[in-house]
Amino acid sequence: MFAKDGEPFDKMLRRFKRKVEESNLMDDLRAKEFYEKPTTERKRKKGAAKARWRKKLRDQQLPKKMF
Repeated sequence: MFAKDGEPFDKMLRRFKRKVEESNLMDDLRAKEFYEKPTTERKRKKGAAKARWRKKLRDQQLPKKMF
């Protein structure tokens, strides 16, 4: 990524931040920052899957009767 002619620094920085955000680079770095035991990783992922499933079921339910 190169600076365009006459481009202000703040605009160039904003473009760089957007590219980093789109590539999910920071998520990968945060995940690799500390070692996570395989059992802990499985537990975390299983909990997240359960939460997604509960949210999906909650969204599919009919609204409660108000009377």
